[in-house]
Amino acid sequence: MKIKDLLGEATEYDKKQAVEHKKVKSWLKSVSAFANTTGGTLIFGITDDEDIVGLENIKSDSEFVSQKIKERISPFPEAIMTLHKAEDGKELLLLHVPAGAETPYYYTGDGMTEAYIRIGNESVAADATELKRLVMRGRNSSYDSLMSPYNYEDFSFSKLRERYKSWTGNSMTEKGFESFGIKDAHGHLTNAGALLADDTPIRWSRLFCTRWNGQDKSGGQVDALDSAEYNGSLIILLNEGMSFVKRNMKTLWKKTPNSRIEMPDYCERSVFEALVNALIHRDYLINGSEVHVDIFDDRLVIYSPGGMPDGTQIQERDIDDIPSTRRNPILADIFARLGYMERQGSGLSKICTAYENAANYQRGLEPTFRSNRVEFTVKLPNLNFKASSDEALNEVLNEALTDNQKTLLDILRNNPTITQKEIIELTSLSRSTVQRTIKELSELGRLERAGSKKTGSWNVKE
Repeated sequence: MKIKDLLGEATEYDKKQAVEHKKVKSWLKSVSAFANTTGGTLIFGITDDEDIVGLENIKSDSEFVSQKIKERISPFPEAIMTLHKAEDGKELLLLHVPAGAETPYYYTGDGMTEAYIRIGNESVAADATELKRLVMRGRNSSYDSLMSPYNYEDFSFSKLRERYKSWTGNSMTEKGFESFGIKDAHGHLTNAGALLADDTPIRWSRLFCTRWNGQDKSGGQVDALDSAEYNGSLIILLNEGMSFVKRNMKTLWKKTPNSRIEMPDYCERSVFEALVNALIHRDYLINGSEVHVDIFDDRLVIYSPGGMPDGTQIQERDIDDIPSTRRNPILADIFARLGYMERQGSGLSKICTAYENAANYQRGLEPTFRSNRVEFTVKLPNLNFKASSDEALNEVLNEALTDNQKTLLDILRNNPTITQKEIIELTSLSRSTVQRTIKELSELGRLERAGSKKTGSWNVKE
């Protein structure tokens, strides 16, 4: 029996050999973590090695679990218990805890009160920043919607007014500042308003840009060919960031019978979308960290504090299927009104599409995305960078592969006769993701199928 056969669509789970009666925190912290993040399932009666040992008194255990959740988890989360009998008659208890709406969900006991979250496959105590996020989520609010200690009359918004006028043809009225969520009726700025002020008082809203000499930072700051630090309104940061990139990239060109085709190092549209995403969707609760633009000989990297709002990892997702989840909805709405982005949340797809449409685009030089709970990174390959050797070229191509592509290549390299069904079982990827990844690798020239679907094999090309 495979665990996924028990879990259905659930992706997060913890295995417990027994229902621990004396050390209830050992499993109740997972209940708190699942409710505080994306949900998950506790499986009682199975070892870490996935050997089914079953529970001796499942009725008593289930009553105990229900009682302790009521006593120790506050507020009381939704929890669904089901019993499962294995083929050998051993009984398992499954406790499914969906993502909660009234976060944070605290565990109380042992003289302490703590909220837990999931990081990887572990349940860990939420730090102060994570706790703030949970409180805001439970209140159905966001950082940018909270009131700041600043007053509207103390700041100017010339860049915001200028952009709104040029984009819409209309002047921005005082009432517009209220309807946009920039200030309230009493003239107090929201955090969104403070971030859009020409001289923003939120000092950690900054942009660091560096053009490095080479393909890494090993030489330190002295090896930087150009560097700048920008402060001010998000509009200023966006404009200055784009100006920095433009002055540090080259544009090649080639003649055609009737015209000249320009071939810049980086697709300007892709850089713009990535920088907008970095500024608008960053986690402003993380102090002491800023948005960074690092340009190397072979790539441009944009770093933003804060991972995916739902806690997932972008490298494990299909960017075409990611729903629009906005960490800072007021900022996103304002930037949409200013013509900087769309409300549909299609920025990542646009980054890739723009690259694919570039005149100097080559397979293997696609944008890549990585995230964890504290950062989000976009890497844009230099379309004009020429590798000095086949070895270097292979390194660039391999680096550009997604995690799913690398995983499948490793599996197929070691087991060329494996079936798609077996790949799905081994990786827990969906059928559509496996099929799409195989197609991508075939188009990249990294994978070939020899023989029939039933009796053939995979040939990985290095």
